[in-house]
Amino acid sequence: VQLQASGGGLVQAGGSLRLSCAASRRPLRSYTMAWFRQAPGKEREFVAAIRWGGDNTYYADAVKGRFTINRDYGKNTVYLQMNSLKPEDTAVYYCAAQSLSSNPTRHDYGYWGQGTLVTVSS
Repeated sequence: VQLQASGGGLVQAGGSLRLSCAASRRPLRSYTMAWFRQAPGKEREFVAAIRWGGDNTYYADAVKGRFTINRDYGKNTVYLQMNSLKPEDTAVYYCAAQSLSSNPTRHDYGYWGQGTLVTVSS
């Protein structure tokens, strides 16, 4: 499956953005869909994940209460709604599909999209 991420941009602190990750075909129900991010000079880190065929969601502590991950079955798309953005949220955001691990926060995913840059100004 190919993943196309979009929705990044420049926003002021406290603002909101919604990222989209469109899959080229319907993900299998067993797939976990996730967002990761990588800030300049830092390692890629987990942000959020959702089971395509279920309601389980997972969030990094740094984004809990501010970010929401959800999906649109009809559009084969996963979204990341980001509210109350902070300068430290500045990063390239990547979407991923098919966790190869029982832990969805690990980087072991079968498919990755290209990144979309989010810049939060103070």
